[in-house]
Amino acid sequence: MRLVIARCTIKYAGRLQTRLPLATRLIMIKADGSIAVHSDGGAYKPLNWMNAPNRLITNQTPGKWHAISPNGCDMLTINIKEILHDTTHNLGANPAPQKTGTEAQLQQLLATNTHLIAENLKLIRREYPTPIGPVDLLCKDTNGHTIAVEIKRTGEINGIEQLTRYLDYLNNDPILKPVRGILVAQTIRPQAKTLANTRHIKYIEVDDNILHDAKPTQPTLF
Repeated sequence: MRLVIARCTIKYAGRLQTRLPLATRLIMIKADGSIAVHSDGGAYKPLNWMNAPNRLITNQTPGKWHAISPNGCDMLTINIKEILHDTTHNLGANPAPQKTGTEAQLQQLLATNTHLIAENLKLIRREYPTPIGPVDLLCKDTNGHTIAVEIKRTGEINGIEQLTRYLDYLNNDPILKPVRGILVAQTIRPQAKTLANTRHIKYIEVDDNILHDAKPTQPTLF
C-alpha cells in the first residue's frame, strides 16, 4: 500500500462531476489498484475514490495523476502541488476474519459447560433430532426432568416460538416428558422475555468471553 500526504486538488469526471479545492489530503493507493482520498475528518468514508480495477498514470505529466476505469467512463484526476509524505508498505497476506460468537460456537461451548445454563445439568445430546428440526441441546436436570435448550446469538420472539414448537413435540414422548425449555442467548430482547414468561420458558443471557474462558466440566450421558 502506498500512502501519500499531499497538498492537492481532486477532480472526478464520470456519471457526475465533482471537484475538491486545494487542501492537504491523504491518498491511499492499494495493491489491487483501488484509490481512496481522505481528509482529516469524516471518519472512514473517503472524499473520492476509484475502485479496482483501474489504470493509474503518474508519470505522464509532472504533478498530475490520472486514475481511469477500464471502460474509460470514469476518471479521477489528482493535481499535486506539494508532497509532504510518501511511503509504501507491504501489508502481506490478508487472512479471512475469524467469526466468534456464532450460534454453532455457542452451542459447542455450552454443551461442555452446561453449568453455565443450570447447576448439575447433564447433556443428553447436541442437535437432538425431531421432525420439525434439531433441538440445540437436550439435557437432564437434577430431578431427572428433560430440558430443551435453544441457543441464539440474539434472543427474539421467533426463538421463543421455535422453542415452543419443540416443547409441544417433545412432550408427546412418554420417555422424555415432562420437558421444560430454556432460551440461551448473548442478548435477549424485552419482547422475547415477555413472551417467554407467558409460556413458562426460562431464559438466560450468557457472556461469550466467559464461555471462551470456561473449561469443560460436564460429560454427556451417552
